[in-house]
Amino acid sequence: MSQNKGLTPRQEAKIEGFLTDKGVKVKAKGRIEELKAKGYGIEENGEMLLNFCEALHLTERGLLDVKNDKGETVSFQEILRFSEKIDETVWAKYMVYRDLRTRGYVVREGFGVGVDFRVYDRGDYGKDTAKYLVLTLQEGKPITLDKLTQIVRQCQSLKKELVVAVMSRRGEIVYYSVSQLTLP
Repeated sequence: MSQNKGLTPRQEAKIEGFLTDKGVKVKAKGRIEELKAKGYGIEENGEMLLNFCEALHLTERGLLDVKNDKGETVSFQEILRFSEKIDETVWAKYMVYRDLRTRGYVVREGFGVGVDFRVYDRGDYGKDTAKYLVLTLQEGKPITLDKLTQIVRQCQSLKKELVVAVMSRRGEIVYYSVSQLTLP
């Protein structure tokens, strides 16, 4: 019989992280490898930096225990409020991130083309490049056609499929595949 009889596997497996302006830092070496294998975070200087969406997701699932600079545990709501000061659209991004992770996709932070996430097909992470680039929008908060066209062109030049994730006012997410049609 295990001595940790009263603990659930999630309580035993909690990862400790520290809240920073850039996200949540994880210092435990063994945990860094575990997170990296599952497509989380960016490794830098022997530590791992989780972005706010990753930290919120792992906290919600009971896998991450976040501390502030005083060593006090920070709740999901406190992480969310803190991250909203840095990025006011973090809630919509998190809802899309969580939905995609729940569906079995590996979701990584986007890069320079104005997209929020790179999404890997199930089973492709580490073997192939991301197939989709995801732009998160909120209902009632428009994007200009010029900006959307610019993002579509950049995605096509990278040979990636652009997916626009729209979060409704009720928190429901609808995905749209976007491409540019060129007639001869």
